[in-house]
Parts: sequence; structure tokens; C-alpha cells
Amino acid sequence: MPLESEPVTTAVEDAELVARCQRGDTQAFNELVTKYRNKIYAMIYNMVRNEQDAWDLAQDGFLKAWKSIQRFRGDSAFYTWLYRIVMNVTIDWVRKKRAEGEAEFDETLGLKGVEPGAVTAPKGELLPHKKLEAIEIRARIDEAIAKLTPEHRAVILMREMDGMEYQEIADAIGCSIGTVMSRLFYARKKMQSLLKDVYENL
Repeated sequence: MPLESEPVTTAVEDAELVARCQRGDTQAFNELVTKYRNKIYAMIYNMVRNEQDAWDLAQDGFLKAWKSIQRFRGDSAFYTWLYRIVMNVTIDWVRKKRAEGEAEFDETLGLKGVEPGAVTAPKGELLPHKKLEAIEIRARIDEAIAKLTPEHRAVILMREMDGMEYQEIADAIGCSIGTVMSRLFYARKKMQSLLKDVYENL
């Protein structure tokens, strides 16, 4: 979901809640957490493919946002600011895992507890043989995504899963549009190489 497409009323509500947070109102921050936790969780889950790690990282991201709330100046939507913080926390975690050589996702875990509106929620029911094919293809895609660098993984998920525009991605991760386009190009090229047989059999 594009970051800057929030309704005006939502932006106003967020601004009021942020102002209360900056005065030390923890209840206001709880309201922001409740409002965005499912979207944040879904984004992180797409990166790490593990439920517990996704919830832990979401908590880490929200905690970091709370500690940094005084520095929020309203130059962007609150959710864009929050998204950048959480994405940086997640990329750092993934990079550390890669350095340690640990598994980056667990295919056996489902998406228990994710609300229907989340981007990772399943869409409709398929016939059994089609469902199996879809599961197998999804598993292959997950494996391919896990082989991307954290930076390439982030932009491909933001563009292909969340449908974000180039400028929104650039704002979310703090880089230029040119860098976003370059990372997307190499991420897609790598994915096409890893999934060549899947594309040929579709």
C-alpha cells in the first residue's frame, strides 16, 4: 500500500497523536501502535519469513520510534517516518543474520494472527491441484527473495508486494530514486535468474 496515500483525516489524526506523544502521552503512542501494527508486521514478515522474529522486530521498531518521536517534524506522513525506522531495523537484522549464516525464513510457519486486510493474507480459495502449485511457486519465490541482499529484498517487496511508487520507496529507505531503480533492476534480474524454470512453466 502506498505510504503517502493516507486520507487527510488520517494525517490529521496522526499529527494530533504525535503531538500528544511529544508531550509524553504514552496512551497516544499506544493508539498509533494499534493503528499500524498489522501493516508493520506484514511488511516485516515479508522480509524475514518468521512469525516470532517479525513480532520481535515490530516491537523493536516501535520502541525505536517512541524514543525518536521528539525528532519527528512532520516533513512526511507519520507512517512514512515509522516505515523507514522499522525497515532500517529489519534490514540491519537481516544483514546480521546473513553474516552469521543463519536460516532467514521458515517455510513451515503460516500466517496465524494476520488480519484479512494485511498484504500477506491469502486471496480466495483455489482448487486443490492449483493450490498445491501456488504453494510450490510461493515457496520458490520466498527462497529466491531470501537470496537477495537485504537492500534488494526491501525494494522488491515494497514495489511488488506493497505497490509503492519509486518516490515513496526512496522516502521510506532514505535514498535517491535512481538508487531505488538500480536496486529494483538488479533484484528483478536476480529473481528472473533464480526462477527461470518457474517462468518457463507458467
